[in-house]
Amino acid sequence: MSNRRTFIKTSSVAAAGIAAVPFHRSAETNIHYFQAAVPDNLTILLQGDSITDAGRDRGAYYANDGRGMGNGYAYQIVAEMLGKNPGKGYRFYNRGISGNKVYQLADRWEDDAIQLNPDVLSILIGVNDFWHTLSSGFKGTAETYADDYRMLLDRTRKALPDIKLLIGEPFAVRDGTAINDSWYPEFNKYQSAAKKIAKDYAAAFIPYQQVFNDALKKAPAVYWCPDGVHPSIAGAFLMKEAWIEAFNKLF
Repeated sequence: MSNRRTFIKTSSVAAAGIAAVPFHRSAETNIHYFQAAVPDNLTILLQGDSITDAGRDRGAYYANDGRGMGNGYAYQIVAEMLGKNPGKGYRFYNRGISGNKVYQLADRWEDDAIQLNPDVLSILIGVNDFWHTLSSGFKGTAETYADDYRMLLDRTRKALPDIKLLIGEPFAVRDGTAINDSWYPEFNKYQSAAKKIAKDYAAAFIPYQQVFNDALKKAPAVYWCPDGVHPSIAGAFLMKEAWIEAFNKLF
């Protein structure tokens, strides 16, 4: 009997210790361990441009519909989080639209964000706000981008005061076919603006540029992001990993 009590006591202490361990990722198994503090029921909205859109079926607009997640990082996020958390009520929506800039998010924000009443909002936007100044005659500046972004978040916080935010850093992978010297140093201003916005709005910041810079030490751009803007399957995996790490910092 005393041995049984000792076993139960030891097991209870060990279990408590496990429950207290925060998020980490095992280098050996590359498995994510989610914090116990993450709520069981969450509505999570992924917003942005073509990188988030990734060819999604816009008619498949219900939560957790695979056809509506596209074939990019959003799909990989949803697959991992649903697959590893079958007992939780996670509801994912992807509302990225190819070509969008911040003001175009704002134009559709009521339908594609506010009415979904998300608990967590993830935004990756900015590459078109710059790229289209080179390719499409768009007259915006880094200041335009920052001002429009802040207005969008102010509007969001007014409607959804308890929302948690993830801000993805707009990125450009050097040696991608669409990236050249004309991007710099101006594009860096957009990245700095996104980082500053994340800090000012207490959002989790996802440093995608560093993620891809580090990846280039292992394989060339064509492997991770052939045009420097739209990631491959491998690049989307890296984005998913960085997103989940940031997500866990919200709770």
